[in-house]
Order: sequence, then C-alpha cells, then structure tokens
Amino acid sequence: MIVRGLERREIYKDATDRKEFLRRLEKGLRETGDQCYGWVLMPNHFHLLIRSGTKPLNELMRGLLTGYALYFNRRHRRSGYLYQGRYKSILCQEDAYLLELVRYIHLNPMRGRLVKDLIELNKYPWSGHSVIMGHHKLPWQETGELLSMFGQKKCEAVARYLEFVKDGLAMGKRDDLTGGGLIRSAGGWEGVLLLKKAKERWQGDERILGDGDFVSQILKISEEELERKEKLRREGWTLDKLAERVCELMSIKKDELLRRSRLNNISRGRALFSYWASKELGVSGQEIAKYMGISNGPVSKGIRQGEKIAKNYKLKDIMQLRP
Repeated sequence: MIVRGLERREIYKDATDRKEFLRRLEKGLRETGDQCYGWVLMPNHFHLLIRSGTKPLNELMRGLLTGYALYFNRRHRRSGYLYQGRYKSILCQEDAYLLELVRYIHLNPMRGRLVKDLIELNKYPWSGHSVIMGHHKLPWQETGELLSMFGQKKCEAVARYLEFVKDGLAMGKRDDLTGGGLIRSAGGWEGVLLLKKAKERWQGDERILGDGDFVSQILKISEEELERKEKLRREGWTLDKLAERVCELMSIKKDELLRRSRLNNISRGRALFSYWASKELGVSGQEIAKYMGISNGPVSKGIRQGEKIAKNYKLKDIMQLRP
C-alpha cells in the first residue's frame, strides 16, 4: 500500500518522526496480527507490504494513520490534513508478486536519490532492506520466510537476495506494480461490478495483481459481499430501522442511542449500531457520524468496539425481533 503527503508535502521531518511512525506500526501489527514483509519511509510518502491476518486491513491503517497524524500536527504545531486522500492498497497474488514487490519497495531510496548506491542502501535505516541485510534489527518485520526463498543458509540467502535486488536496478519505475487504474476510475468496487454486470470489457485491474483466476476469484468474493448488502437494503434495512432493532436488543430508547452516554448498555448499543451499519449495510463512517451527530473519530472507535460485542449476537437476532 502507498500513502502520500498532502500536496506532496513531507510527512516526516526528522529521525524522531520516523521512529515514532515505526513505533506505531509495530504496535498496530502486534494488535492486529498482520505481518510486514517490506516497507520504506520516503520524505513525502511511504510503502508497506502487509500480509493481513484475521482482522480487516483498515483496522491497522486507521490506527496508524490517525495516530501518527495527530502526533505530527501536535509536534510541529500545525493543523489540517496530513495525507493526500485515502491510502491506496493493491491486492496481490502472493506467490507471483511477493518478491517483486519487496524488491520494488526497497529500491525506492535509490530511485528517489536518497542513497547513491547499493552499499548505502544496505545500511539505509528507513527501509526494510537494511533489516533483511542484517544491518538493523526489527522484530516485527518478517524476514525468515522471505530469505528461505533464496536459500536454507542465512548468509547464502542474503547474498542471493542482494543479487535479486541488484537485478531490479535497471527496471526503473514499475507502473505495473504501483496500481491505480480500473478500481479508482470506475468508482470503487461498486463501479467495477457495474461494469461486469453490464458486460463491459477491460484489459485488467491494476489494483489487483495476479493471474486471471485470481482476479476472477477476488471479484466474485467482492460481488457476493456487495449483493448481500444490497439485499439488506432492498429489504428495507435503513439506519433508522437498524437503530430501532438495536434499541430493542439492548433494551434502550432511540434517543438514548443517539446521545453520548457513559452508561454501559447505551455505549454498547452505540458501538453495536456503528459496527452493523458499517459491516452489514456498508454505510460509510461519515454517514454514521452524521446520523449519530458525532465526529468520525468516535465512530471508528465504536466500530472496533462493536465488532467485539457483535460476536455475542448474530444479525438474525435483530432481524427476528418483532417488526
């Protein structure tokens, strides 16, 4: 994934900023169970190569981006947005693209002329390459599995990995690995699926890296998820209806649900409502915040809390309550 600074401005001023970012990344990886195989911090953007665990990737990114932006603004006495829009994620077929992406990401400092050659790159502290080479230690970066692809003995594997990286120097910028095409121009997954239903043809989806079977599988899963949400909406599941059913389930009043409270049952109901609105109805955090009369931050927190609460219930529980 790629995150850029607003108007290409710097998102790191010095080593203190970079260390704080990595500290927050480590914390997020530990909490979500995600694994990091490659990363690089450039002056105005960063790249991460993540294998997601059981939790949605946006849980890691939401905590990392929001927390770091608040830190950066506070430390540098600024206000406003730090990043240029949302982060751009690229879903890839692991077997075919893992090594290519690791190499491409780790060569960024050379392409950006932050280092002059491989010798400097090997020791560049703000990239996962130096960790793989053994010059820096970061326990949260996954290196063992990666190096095993180059050899059983570590010294031999590191040497082969370095040769692999060296072979990528002549490739320059790889648009085929940075994505951005169809998904963004079509208006997200919904746009892609509308094209598919209309039997429109396209050459390929640059936000999905993989062969035809892999792309088809991902589109099928996404199509099923969107159709499930559309079905709920066709059945009349609006935010108002969802709020009423959550109130019945939690034995609270609707006006209580829509106002802040420290009472346990009300706060649980608000969190459960936020989670189901987001997960089951596909309502954006901004829309949920507007409905509840709060800012986006509490909604994000509520969705995370609501996910834990929802494990004790099934969506059918609220569907089967009296109409």
